[in-house]
Amino acid sequence: MHIASGIEMLEITAQVMGGSDTIYPTLLWDQNSAVLVDTGFPGLLPKFKDALKEAHVPWKQLRTVIITHQDLDHIGSLPALLSDESLSLTVLAHEIEKPYIEGERMLLKHTPEALAAAEAMIPPHVPEEWRHAFLSVLSHPPKGRVDQTLMDGEMLPLAGGITIIHTPGHSPGHLSLYHHNSRTLIAADALTVQDGELHGPTPSATPDMKLALSSLAKFSEYEIEKVICYHGGIYRGDAKKRMAEIAEEKE
Repeated sequence: MHIASGIEMLEITAQVMGGSDTIYPTLLWDQNSAVLVDTGFPGLLPKFKDALKEAHVPWKQLRTVIITHQDLDHIGSLPALLSDESLSLTVLAHEIEKPYIEGERMLLKHTPEALAAAEAMIPPHVPEEWRHAFLSVLSHPPKGRVDQTLMDGEMLPLAGGITIIHTPGHSPGHLSLYHHNSRTLIAADALTVQDGELHGPTPSATPDMKLALSSLAKFSEYEIEKVICYHGGIYRGDAKKRMAEIAEEKE
């Protein structure tokens, strides 16, 4: 979906847990290069190529990947992107997330208990081969690399200007981004959209909900006309008002 000049919300659907899940990564670009925010589940490289083609952005123009945090549905296709010989990529993420993205540490949410729960949730009709592959990915997540780390408040001179906002809670090094030219907040998983309404992060996937909600206060200093949520897509309402309501609901 075209958001504004130089920013596109991608719509990528993947088969997960015997069903389908649609995620909304963000593509930003200028005349010189393009930036992809998050890489989806493993195996989605062809869909990203199709998405850039639909956005009329040449694949070889992709120069930067920003990983907002370590979750599997954000880092999954990073190794495939890095293996693409037609690309020369710089990967950016928060310092806290770097060892998890690079495989030095197991992803925080991939505990033995979480893996057992995921196995129990696989529908019985799912073929054994698929079941084994799914559990193998959870036990051995893809490993990428991080070339440069990002800090809260840092301004990237890309695609008209992107400000980094450290929003811990959903993950310790979780990042959201503000695109200045379009006044768009790329919330990643700090916020979600459900039935067209803006909501806080998913409680079951957010280890520190109190911290995650307090992080939302950082957005108040920005003029936000649109919010892109990785889960749920676009929100065009009064974001500041709605975020204040979310904070009050959880108190």
